[in-house]
Amino acid sequence: MPERKKTLIMKFGGSVLLDSKSFHALAHLILQRQQNRRVLVVVSAMQGETDRLINLAHSIHALPPRREYDMLVSVGERVSMSLLAMALHAQGAEAVSFTGSQSGVITTQDHAEAKIISVRPYRLMEALDQGKIVIVAGFQGVSEDKEITTLGRGGSDTTAVALGIALNAEVEFYKDVPGICSEDPRKNGQAFPYPLLTHQQALEIVLQTGGKVLHPRALLLAQANMLPLRLLPLHAREGEGTHIETVVSENILDRPVYEVALPIHCYSS
Repeated sequence: MPERKKTLIMKFGGSVLLDSKSFHALAHLILQRQQNRRVLVVVSAMQGETDRLINLAHSIHALPPRREYDMLVSVGERVSMSLLAMALHAQGAEAVSFTGSQSGVITTQDHAEAKIISVRPYRLMEALDQGKIVIVAGFQGVSEDKEITTLGRGGSDTTAVALGIALNAEVEFYKDVPGICSEDPRKNGQAFPYPLLTHQQALEIVLQTGGKVLHPRALLLAQANMLPLRLLPLHAREGEGTHIETVVSENILDRPVYEVALPIHCYSS
């Protein structure tokens, strides 16, 4: 049996999913980065879409039933995955999209704040082995009693890390900033990106900035599994961005580890 190609996971957030032109530009970037690798893409909802859906829910019901809330807000990522798959097809690539539940992201049943129990990416692996580019809706999964769940705001970052663990993949996050920076580059033009950080250093920085660049849950999960991450500006040149490296520690848990196996104190602020 021939050796399986390496897998690259590319994660795109809402800040780079703006309009139809954005999807065509991202499809072009994905094909450039493919380089004889299997490619899986995790997407968030388009910019502002989750807020629009939340506001719509609250216009109907002051306290929306949490199950129905998840059914509604998970739609945004499904729109993104479908449009990106279409953009790739338009450029001659074979792509297929999957929801979180189709991807085998198994979660607790805590609607709107579910944690990942395990990942069973059988359909993803089959499509990747067929040479297809796989697009996954982030932020969502399915509970063990087969209910659609969402992971909370920023959950798409956690989806990308969880799939990276399950598929033993490289994971790259594409942002509208040059990496993890000394300060918010949108507020301070003198802010500079850190080229190399440990998971713990990155976690401390993102906690100080409210997790806007990378969600702390994603970093905690990556740290527990010694999974390196890269944060890159959308049109990165060689050497740009932030590389978050693994550091071997006695505190590292056995792999693979998903969120429900992490110590409770990891989620305390």
